[in-house]
Amino acid sequence: MVSKDNTASNPGFGPSRSCCGGHHNLVPGGVTRREFLQVAGTSALGAVVLPGLSWSALSAVQPDDSFKISRKPLVVKPVLTYEVPSRREQTSWRNWGGLQTEEDAKRETDRIRSELAALKTAADFPVEFMPVSGVCTTDDLGQIDGLDRADLYLVYAAGGGSGIFDALHERGKDIIFFCRHKSGPVYLWYEIISPRYLRRHTDEHAIPGIGFDDVVIDSQDEILWRLRALCGLKNTLNTGIIAVGGAAGWSQPADVVQKHVNDKYKFNIRAFSYDDLGKLTSEAMADKKTVARAKSRADAYLSDSGVTLETKREFVDNCFVLEDVMKRIMERYDCRAITINHCMGTIMPVSKTAACLTLGLLSDAGYLAFCESDFVVVPAGVLMANISGKPVFFCNPTYPHKGIKTISHCTAPRRMDGVNLEPARILTHFESDYGAAPKVEMKIGQTITNIIPDFSFKKYIGLPGRIVENPFMPVCRTQVNISYDCDDLLLAEKMPGFHWITVYGDYLRESDYALKKIGIGLEKLV
Repeated sequence: MVSKDNTASNPGFGPSRSCCGGHHNLVPGGVTRREFLQVAGTSALGAVVLPGLSWSALSAVQPDDSFKISRKPLVVKPVLTYEVPSRREQTSWRNWGGLQTEEDAKRETDRIRSELAALKTAADFPVEFMPVSGVCTTDDLGQIDGLDRADLYLVYAAGGGSGIFDALHERGKDIIFFCRHKSGPVYLWYEIISPRYLRRHTDEHAIPGIGFDDVVIDSQDEILWRLRALCGLKNTLNTGIIAVGGAAGWSQPADVVQKHVNDKYKFNIRAFSYDDLGKLTSEAMADKKTVARAKSRADAYLSDSGVTLETKREFVDNCFVLEDVMKRIMERYDCRAITINHCMGTIMPVSKTAACLTLGLLSDAGYLAFCESDFVVVPAGVLMANISGKPVFFCNPTYPHKGIKTISHCTAPRRMDGVNLEPARILTHFESDYGAAPKVEMKIGQTITNIIPDFSFKKYIGLPGRIVENPFMPVCRTQVNISYDCDDLLLAEKMPGFHWITVYGDYLRESDYALKKIGIGLEKLV
């Protein structure tokens, strides 16, 4: 493992070390904004260094071209809590609620099964609902199979004591409470879940790990988006990711970023050296079958009526070879995510092209591919992809003005809605005028969610917006003007960090809910 370097002495710094290098003399002391990208050798951020491979061995690995972001299902255990009271004369003998008998509980169980079946059909993410179990006491929990297998307990709080909730909470799983008002027989805990449970007979929230937003009244849609958020979070925590050239964090000390990534997201970062990538790529380019496959795939790509070639064809062919290599590396190490450090000065001599188009191709194929190895923002990108099921745009923001700002980068997915390919011009990478980089023409009028991570991993900013223009300025190739509704000055004052993550659709609720579970706040500028 290589120890962390200080910004001033890091030998890996230089204006041509990133996929958008250059921008000289923009910060004090003669340091470029790209030189702010702090690098700690090939095993920064505590990454596991992967051993070398041969192309002959790697080419036998079969990559997955499913064109979908691979996500494990969220496993949900539904638990109906209720009670069966006995009549007593001249005293209160029952609590509020429409479930008072075993027959009531059976009818409610059938209703829940029907609702869960509808939820599964409506879900645009993988979810598995276990059988509904009814419990009246904490002792009943011991008779339920599968509590440990579940990711989430969906508690239908019709009745029963809070001790059942406590016993479930002690198992360390997420919990969503569902209470009925008008969607069926009214539940007891519709009345008392706040004062008796969440606040524990006080004026303040008193249950660590369970918040007011973990309670849903009546609405199946409110359950659905929470499940979507938790499915995204499940698939983000403990992500294995290949970091070609090591990991980094834009303008931040590597050990600080390492601690945040480990503490919050628990990533398994696997460093892959450029020496090994260069060896594999050279061997792949010397393999006639590999080159023929790359050219055939490039032919198919360029035959798309939505694609215009405006760079040398050989750069595109080489991007497909590099994509083949990177796919097989990920599959070999059971990863679906990759990022590259030193994106420009190092990758170009290795691949004989820029990596920009390659990363976009990987994203369109369902992998999670990022340039710059900026682990300040990469985890947020993984989370948003896993929440939405769509590729995300890792981008550079500009200064807000008149309700408009530009976001741009030289790599971008085309399959931004998760299904269809947007039109694209294939140009050179702007700052090197070399290789192949897509100018993706994103959909005008499209609603987007922008997530803006902070350097300290304490509070992100969530900004809803709309795509209003695909300009062609002398900046990074994929460039999008977006509009937003909040005040310009407020946005300027609130923007933390640097890089943004942008995704098609409105996922602010899901982002807020998921991030809160790992101790990161989200301030929504709406």
